[in-house]
Formats: sequence, C-alpha cells, structure tokens
Amino acid sequence: MDLRPLLAPNDSKIVVILLDGLGGFADADGGTELERATTPNLDALAAEGSCGRAEVVGAGITPGSGPGHLALFGYDPTEFALGRGALSAAGLDVELRAGDVAARGNLCTLSSDGTIKDRRAGRIASAKARPLVERLQAEVALDGVEVVLAHEKEHRVLVMLRGEGLDPRVGDTDPQATGVPPHPFTPHDPAAQRTADLLTEFDRQAREILRDADANAVLMRGFDTLEPMPSFAERYGLNATSIAIYPMYRGISRILGMDVERQAADPAEQMEILRECWDAHDYFFIHHKATDAAGEDGDREAKIAAIEEIDAIIPAIRELGPDVVMVTGDHATPPQMRAHSWHPVPVLVWGGNTGRDRVTRFGEEPCSDGMLGLRRMSEMMPLLLAAAGRLNKYGA
Repeated sequence: MDLRPLLAPNDSKIVVILLDGLGGFADADGGTELERATTPNLDALAAEGSCGRAEVVGAGITPGSGPGHLALFGYDPTEFALGRGALSAAGLDVELRAGDVAARGNLCTLSSDGTIKDRRAGRIASAKARPLVERLQAEVALDGVEVVLAHEKEHRVLVMLRGEGLDPRVGDTDPQATGVPPHPFTPHDPAAQRTADLLTEFDRQAREILRDADANAVLMRGFDTLEPMPSFAERYGLNATSIAIYPMYRGISRILGMDVERQAADPAEQMEILRECWDAHDYFFIHHKATDAAGEDGDREAKIAAIEEIDAIIPAIRELGPDVVMVTGDHATPPQMRAHSWHPVPVLVWGGNTGRDRVTRFGEEPCSDGMLGLRRMSEMMPLLLAAAGRLNKYGA
C-alpha cells in the first residue's frame, strides 16, 4: 500500500536497532543465543512494549542481507532487489554507473586441488587483505573493460567491471561451502555470456597473481547493476540517518537516500554518534554486525556476547527520549547451521501507542506469544509510523 497520502509529519523520533543475524533456534543443548544471553535492558523494553516474530521474505525463504534490509525498511523484497555488489559500491563511496556490473567478493583460500579450504581466508585481517586487493587492481587487465576493485573489510572486496555491453545476470561462484570447487561463472541469459567470459578471465588472472598468498582466489556473489529505487524520505516522510559499521549496510542506507554518519568502531561509539545526530533527524538506524559473524562461525558464546553488547547501550538510548524503538534482526543465523536461515526473527516494539502484551523477556519463544504475532517484516514499517503518530486515518 502506498502510505504517502496518509503521512502525518510530526516531531517524533524512531530508533531501529538491527542485530544482524539475530534469529536462531533452540535445540537439545538449550535455548537460542538471545534466550541464553543476559539482557535485562532488552527484557525491560519487551515487558513494557509488544513483541512478535517476522518472516523476512516469506515462509521457508532464507533471505540474503540485501532482501533482509529492504524488508526492514518496508520495501517488499519480492518487488525491489539489491545485489551485494550495488550495496558494497555504495558503502565504499564507489560510483556505480548505469551499465556497470558489481559483485561482492570474498578473498578465499583454495586447496591445491582447487577446492575451497576457507571461504574467508581465515577472516584475513584488513591490513593483510588490502595489499592483496591493491595488487590485483594493479595487475589484472581485461580486454575492453575497466576493472575497479576496492577493499571493504577483512576478506571482503568489491569487484566491478565498467564498459559496454555488460550484463549482471551471472550466477554466483561462491557455493557457500568448503571442500568443493567454486562454481563457474554461468550466464543466466545469453546476453550475459560476454560478462561471464570476462569474469572467468579475471578469476584465472587473480589465481595466478595470488598463487603464493594464503588468500589465493576471489569468490563472487550478488552481481548487480544500478537500478532506480524510491527514496526512504519519499515513501515515509522521514529524515533518516544510518549508524552502521560495515560498508555494505552503510551502502543500502545511502542507496535509499538516508544520511550516513561517520563510521564507528563499536556499539559504544555508535552511541556517541547517535547523541551527536539526535537533533537533526527523526529516524535512526543502528546496525550491529557481530551477531551474524558469530553465527556464521558457529560460535554460540560469541553471539551471546554480541547480543549483550547491544543490551548494554539500551539505557543510554532510552535517556535520549525516543518515541518508538524497534529491535530485531534482518534474518536468522543459527550457529548450528553456520549460515543464514529461514527461521522467523524476534521483533520488539516499544513506545508510542504500541500497547503491552504478556511477554516479559526478549527471545524467540517468548516472542511467539506476543501480540504482534507472526507477520512479514515489510509490514513493520507502517506499524512504526502508526506508533509514532505519523499515519492519518484511512477513509472517511
């Protein structure tokens, strides 16, 4: 539904706290990481507000980070699409032009037989990864196109081709598994054959250039090009800002027209930035990556600790006087699976006129009894606007 005719601007402030990969599932060893974490401040919000669960895309669908964030911001991810390449380019302030093809790359480690030993090259430190990316940028040469590489963080790298006749409809090479070879660059349409061939040559050269390094190849996924996207301000009448640490999440914020604050190192610095920009905005997006990274590493204790990091800054957020606060995830990343999953994510909404339900603790099982029920994530944005008094009545 187009909400623009119903928008009722006011001076309310909305804070959305996203714990990337927050969701999980209980097993014989105990509850989820959120349920096992010590979270007195999140629990207080849950006890005073309303809770539920959200399917980010739909039942049984495992979302990527792009669809997860679009849904969080109220954009139906089955209607709007953003590949990781476009997100990475925007997050790194690399201009993505119409006709360019960009992908998210992982520096990885291949075994001598060509199978993947480590998809992230041991989460190689940025100080070691950056010179490898710079070497690739200096030495890779493809006929008829410009190659643009930019290091993001740790193993992550933006790979972009610029030239005539490129097409992003190429399959990912990252199988998201170890012990198997990378997928070949496969065109999903005949028009993408040249692009697939160019990328195959890039891969050949990259492996040769990096042959003596621990990170000796580049996996790619999320091929994309520049597509028009309606702005967040246009859709919701909000002056939004993003306080995210990782480039990709800063990127999606920028694509949607949000302001993007200076890069923080940790939640404590994110809190400092929130104070600095509080008076100038009315919607604040705070992104926490550590929960997802721990889930992908299969480290339950690290994921618990990452959740507790966010719990620690909740009192400071409340002191600023927000009208509405939402806490949720963009997808589940259960440590048991070491990957994104289809499991619904817990949702907490506090403040405004949201009401109070029987939930007294923030966790997957308690939230299943909350009055928000089980709903699509893209439905949460209208609920936040309503709770903040920013939607007029529909009809006479």
